[in-house]
Amino acid sequence: MPRTVVMVGPFGLRPRGTMAARALPMAKALARRGHRVVLVLPPWPNVEDAGRAWEEEGVRILYAPLPPRAWPPLALTHRMVRLILRERPDVVHAFKPKAYAGFVHWILHQLRRAGRFRGALVVDTDDWEGPGGWNDRNPYTPWQRRLFAWQERWGMTRADALTVASRALETLAWAMGIPRRQVFYVPNAALLHAPPRAQPPGPPCVVLYTRFLEFRLERLVYVMGELARRAEDLVFLYVGKALGDEEERFRVALAGAGLSGRVHWEGWVEPARLPEVLARGHVALYLMDDDLINRAKCPMKLIDLLAVGLPVVADAVGQVPEYIRHGETGWLVPPGDTTAMVEAAWMLLQRPEEAWQMGENARRMILAAHQWEHRMPILEQAYAYAVERATARP
Repeated sequence: MPRTVVMVGPFGLRPRGTMAARALPMAKALARRGHRVVLVLPPWPNVEDAGRAWEEEGVRILYAPLPPRAWPPLALTHRMVRLILRERPDVVHAFKPKAYAGFVHWILHQLRRAGRFRGALVVDTDDWEGPGGWNDRNPYTPWQRRLFAWQERWGMTRADALTVASRALETLAWAMGIPRRQVFYVPNAALLHAPPRAQPPGPPCVVLYTRFLEFRLERLVYVMGELARRAEDLVFLYVGKALGDEEERFRVALAGAGLSGRVHWEGWVEPARLPEVLARGHVALYLMDDDLINRAKCPMKLIDLLAVGLPVVADAVGQVPEYIRHGETGWLVPPGDTTAMVEAAWMLLQRPEEAWQMGENARRMILAAHQWEHRMPILEQAYAYAVERATARP
């Protein structure tokens, strides 16, 4: 049955990816199935978005207005809660159990205990924040680390239903004591759509589509150096934008390895141009160190590469084997095995027809099984289960 769903984010649609690459396309797919969907977001980190409202493919997007003086978290959270209650939602779906989304979930939970809110509360997690996760990597203050770790555990264990983007997060949820029937596996799906790809002309080109967050930089530079040594005309295409100083460190490492002249710098690319830009490559590399952060995430950039028909050589970490069938839709190497990655990439560069067919298999697989429409039945089951639990509460 059609429902009114309000999705809540810990930050806005840019520059971070969760709301734009996961929540918004999920919302649009729900709207196409007849649900009424609203996104309520804080104007952070883009203060200029405060108070904005518009509709996109049937989804209403609302940025909370700033409080009259500054914008302390509680005052802004209060404004977000007011926007949510105005919509009279059947379901509130909080994306990431932290920051503003975590605060909103906590307040709505208290309002429901007081009998002032009757909707179902669903939480989505697409990353691990706690010990061994982003809390250890991001430059948070000690009090922020304690807050986010508490919010994550509290939010995941106090939801009527939990949606998770990876099998590792599913396992972590079960380890918290959350019943299996309450956890719904909803991995990421494709944002890009592309026709069959022709073999690109010119010298062999290896695509690096990354923000440099998933691996040690020296691993990538070593692989690049070994491939460049084998083919004098081989070039690399860099697509992406780092969040910190990783790109500058990459440039320094390339200069030290004598590779600066081999890299074509495309940088950040508008989504509409991504298929055309990525299709210039013959092979793509997708490196992932085997750590908890990478095991818990569901990599959108990998899905993008497969969706445009690029043959990808990737570390077999976390969700990667869910999307790459070894030798058929891509090539998997043991985690951290740089030598195996070099040999696999070189093998595909030497066999262009086989590589093209592998990329085309990947494109068809993404089209047939990894669109957001394919995720909707399980998401609707999650909402139905959450509403049933919420309704049964005294």
